Amino acid sequence: MRQAIWNGVVIAESDATEVVEGNHYFPADAVRWELLRPSGRSTVCPWKGTASYYHITVDGSTNPGAVWQYTTPKAAARNIKDHVAFWHGVKVVRAPSTDGQATDGQATDRPAGMLRRLTGRV
Repeated sequence: MRQAIWNGVVIAESDATEVVEGNHYFPADAVRWELLRPSGRSTVCPWKGTASYYHITVDGSTNPGAVWQYTTPKAAARNIKDHVAFWHGVKVVRAPSTDGQATDGQATDRPAGMLRRLTGRV
């Protein structure tokens, strides 16, 4: 089970994420959409298609553009249709085990594909 956490709140939780370019994509039905609102921003990936971004708002704080989704991905990325991913400090972690042990949290600052375009590597 994976969780996406920001500002101490679980934004998404699923045991069925799709990993693409190092990012966990959560099924849309695993996301707390009441915490998100469209940003109006989009980017284009040559092999995945057009991504739309969302802001997260938790307890009066907003993380702008921290969520993205390919609503109609290209054929090569069909496995992430109806999925969302996170960045801008959203931690994607393994959900705590039943014995309360620590998880392997990872905060991201850029989608891996964007990092590749900016630096030529991930």
